[in-house]
Amino acid sequence: MESTGVTDHGAKPHQDAWKQALERLYEQFCDYGRRASRGFDSEDIHQARVNSRKLLTLLRILDKPDHSGLYALIKQAQKRLGQVRDADVLIESFQARRKSAKRSGRRKEADLLKAVIQIQRKQRRRSRAKLADKLPELINPALDEKWKAFLKDLKELQSQSDDINVNQVMRELEVSYEQHKQAYRQLSRHNGAETKEAFDALHDLRIAAKELRYTASAASFALDQKFHSHEQLYKDIQEQLGQINDRRIWLETVQAIGQDKMDVGKKTWKAFKDGLMREIRQALRANQLVGK
Repeated sequence: MESTGVTDHGAKPHQDAWKQALERLYEQFCDYGRRASRGFDSEDIHQARVNSRKLLTLLRILDKPDHSGLYALIKQAQKRLGQVRDADVLIESFQARRKSAKRSGRRKEADLLKAVIQIQRKQRRRSRAKLADKLPELINPALDEKWKAFLKDLKELQSQSDDINVNQVMRELEVSYEQHKQAYRQLSRHNGAETKEAFDALHDLRIAAKELRYTASAASFALDQKFHSHEQLYKDIQEQLGQINDRRIWLETVQAIGQDKMDVGKKTWKAFKDGLMREIRQALRANQLVGK
């Protein structure tokens, strides 16, 4: 008979397991977040963002109505971290592309990439300034007090965890993922895989995979054995979809900047955009999301 989150001793996950998982994630989120807001180290920003996502995953399970007020605050922090992280990823990728273009003698493409990098560095400076300003306002003693109040009543927390079947949550998330996949395929067939509607649906599919990944990770202690491989499975799917999404964002970023601001020729401009679009199509085919 299928398990429902019952341990080997016949008891549901003890409140200490929930408490330990939550406290570990909260501590890591705060530690990495404070460092990220001071030094902007890319790994600190990445880890703060990852831990915030895992924390939000458990809060959605244990405090779905957000009675504690924690979810909204941590979500704001995640958004600030994400803006800097996305800029980091774009800049790092374009720097590698520029080096490759220079080695191959594609000077005009290298010039275009240099222009995008310079513009994005300015944008990242603005995002970093907002992070340095806003994150300490979110990760502060008031947040700690809310957190302590959330964990204080262990009996209430135990009651909440007893009412939550995390395995059922995983099954619901799997159904949601499959629904998003079908929605994307239908949109891409009817509207075209390169339309805004299809890309938006693909983004929703990636978010659905991300929710499965982080639920499998953050609540692993409460899940049936069959779900233990889901973290890696959906991490792989999320990263594959992320590569497509990144290129879509890069294409939109380049288009938003415009050819004139980068002082490049029309031919170079078009060739670069076409190249990104080819990469997107190849990735879609590789992930079997569109017909070959």
